[in-house]
Order: sequence, then C-alpha cells, then structure tokens
Amino acid sequence: MVAEKLTKSAWQSAPKRGLIAVVILLALPVFGLLTAFGVSTDTQLENVPRSEVVQVLAIPAFETEETDDEEFHASERILRGDTVATLLQRLNVNDAEAFKFLRTEPAAKNIFQLRPGRNLQAITDADGELQKLRYLHSPDQFLEIVRQENSFTAQELVLEPVRQTAQRSGVIKSSLYGATDEAGIPDAIANQIARVFSTDIDFHVDLRKGDSFSVIYEMLYFEGEYMRPGRVLSAEFINNGKKFEAFLFTDASGAESYFTATGTNRAKSFLRSPLEFSRVSSGFGGRMHPIMKNWRAHTGVDFAAPRGTPVWATADGTVDFVGVKGGYGNVVEVRHSNSVSTLYAHLSAFAQGVRAGTRVSQGQTLAFVGATGWATGPHLHYEFKIANVHQDPMKVALPKADPILPQYRAAFLESAQTQLSQLALVRDANFGRFE
Repeated sequence: MVAEKLTKSAWQSAPKRGLIAVVILLALPVFGLLTAFGVSTDTQLENVPRSEVVQVLAIPAFETEETDDEEFHASERILRGDTVATLLQRLNVNDAEAFKFLRTEPAAKNIFQLRPGRNLQAITDADGELQKLRYLHSPDQFLEIVRQENSFTAQELVLEPVRQTAQRSGVIKSSLYGATDEAGIPDAIANQIARVFSTDIDFHVDLRKGDSFSVIYEMLYFEGEYMRPGRVLSAEFINNGKKFEAFLFTDASGAESYFTATGTNRAKSFLRSPLEFSRVSSGFGGRMHPIMKNWRAHTGVDFAAPRGTPVWATADGTVDFVGVKGGYGNVVEVRHSNSVSTLYAHLSAFAQGVRAGTRVSQGQTLAFVGATGWATGPHLHYEFKIANVHQDPMKVALPKADPILPQYRAAFLESAQTQLSQLALVRDANFGRFE
C-alpha cells in the first residue's frame, strides 16, 4: 500500500515538461526497501540568464587592380584553304598595324607560305593587339614576330624540341600500315620501321598474318605542343617466326646507324629499292618495249609509283649527271665506291640542291617520280651498274655496311641490352592485350 501511494504520488508530482522521474521499487522478503533515482528536467536551463553580444567585424576592402600587361595565348592548326587573315581572326588578333607589317616586311614572307597541318601561335593583349606571333613553318625552324614599342621585328629561329619516348606494339592482320594505325603509331614511324628492316624483310611479299612488332620511338614537342614524330630508337620485328632487332646508336662524331644486338650494321651498302613503297612493274632482262613494240633488253627495273613520289639515293656517292638524257627523260646518275653507279630516270623534278658534283647520302631524296621521256605512265626506271656492266638491282648481292667500330662496341652492347629489356616489356604487354 505504501508503495502504491508513493508511486501515485510520484506520477502526480512529475512535471508536465521534461523528463519523467524514474522510480524503481525493490521489495525484499525481510526488509521492505524503496529506492528511487531521479533525473533533473531541462526547466532549470530556462532560468539561466542570457545576454546578447553584438560585435562589428571589419571587412577588408577589395580593390580591382588595373593592369595593362594581360596576355592571351592562342594556337591554331592551319587548315586547307586558310589565309593569314582568317587565321589571325581565329587567333583573336585585331591589329591592322601588325597585318600591314606582315604584308610589307621581307623577313616575314614565310607567314604567307601556309602549309596545312602546321601551327600558328599568337599572344595578344586585352584589346587584341598582337604581342608575339610564331609560325612553325618547317620541322626545324619557325618565324617569330615580336612587338617592340610601336613597331615589330621578324626573325627566323631554330626550333629545339623536347624529345619524349613512346612505346607501341602491334600484330599484322593485313599490312604494316594497317597494324601501325591500329596501334596508334604515326605513319612516319611506320616508314622508318619498314626502312630499318627492309634489308631482311620485303614488306610487299614477306609479311604474314600474325607477324608482330614492338617499337620505341621519339615524339617531339615544342613548348608543350606536339610537333611531329622523331626517330625510331629501337625496334623488334617477328616475321614468319624469325626475330629481327634494330638499335639506334650515335657515335662520338654524331653519326647514327641501326645495329643488331651483336653490333652488326642493319644497313646494307645499297638499298634494294630507291622508293619507299612501290611495286616492280617491269623486271630486269628482255621484254616487249611498250612504246617501240619490239623485243628489247631491259637494263634496269621499273617501279610503279604515283607522280611526285620521292626517289632516294640507294647508297652514298657523288652525283655525276643531272638533266635530260634521250628516252630516259629527266635523269640523275650517281657514282659510288667500288666502280658502282646507279641511274634514276623518267623523273618529274629534281630535289633542291642536287647537281653534278654534289655528295649524297643513302636515303637522301634525289628527285621525284614522273613520266618524262619514253614513258606510258608515272614510274621510276632504276639501273645498277658494276664496272659499267648492268646488273639486276633486285638480285645483285648487296654487302652489309660496316659493323660498329671497336671503340664503341662496349658502350653499344650495354645500351642494346637495356633496350632489349624495354622491348620485351612492350611485347609482353601487347600479347597480354590480345589474349
């Protein structure tokens, strides 16, 4: 009864707001004991005195800084049909004086030799006045226009690109170019791969589906902007189960050559073909002459190729003759060592600087494919003579070039081993991708 009264009293006396007092009753057989635990309500907090404090905080004043040296950088790739005026407009150049300078200054004439794919860079101020203009008109040079007070200067500067390496690999499905395109390799690098391995692989007939390659090459950048591919540094090609390797080595004199892992020169004294990619349209020996309609000895090999295709010197030598020679049309003749001479005929034009007495190097462009003289269509007629006796250029034995010099051998072998390991990583990564 006492417990009931206490419980009822506790509930009745509990405040309407806050926490309800908790009452715990314990009844023991011997001792009648009542214990109660209470939690105070939040009504006590309402009685705490409060005061409002107001404090003014000083905010720093923001001032816009007037400046006259704002620069705006822009870059545009030249498209087919572009003019200097349209390019300056896309570069947000609004400067009549600058355009007048470009039109009248002889040193700035290259700005009007626009080449699609090249870049034009401009720096302007807030009003569009030109501060600096750069035209990357060639692989190694650029024209720079700079504002000086109220005038401009123009000068040609040598481009010094930053070289970065790229690593790629691929598998042949139909052609070398198809595989390099799929692997994201530039055509210029594909051309170098074909040239480096051309002494062992005929890329017209020797390729097999499933052949593979790995390559490490340079990519050239100028002030953070991609310019063009550089050189192949090392490469590996597996053709019909046989592995071929090439490693670029530069000696103390600056001479560069590709060697195998053992130091054998990958190049031969003569290139087998004076064109990058072509097909033999008429072989060496007797044939029916397409114009004279009689059986005649064919003293060279004809390579079918589009007009304007570059024609290379197949070996180092000295130009003996440049000009017109009867049915050959435009001709270049080159004298080489060991009584060897080569002749290139039916040319459309000669390369700049190629004249009698000029020293030329293997792979240098001599001229361009044409159809001059007795020719039914664009092609190159190529002759190879030893001691003035005609030989079949496609069958004559071509000696290897000199191996790596003894004084460079140790350094080369060490470098080649490092590059072999890098190529193995590239190759293994590729195989994993195709599995």
